[in-house]
Amino acid sequence: MPTLFRLLVVMAIMVGLVYGGMYALATFVKPNKGEMSVRIPPEKLNPPR
Repeated sequence: MPTLFRLLVVMAIMVGLVYGGMYALATFVKPNKGEMSVRIPPEKLNPPR
């Protein structure tokens, strides 16, 4: 059973690191807000048939 316990401890640590990383990204990284415009040529909107 020591190997099973070691496996569970290692997996719990990995899950904790992933959860901590996601929390840090969600807390400390702020998205850039701004208006974005992309010009689409008329040929792409109405392709010839």
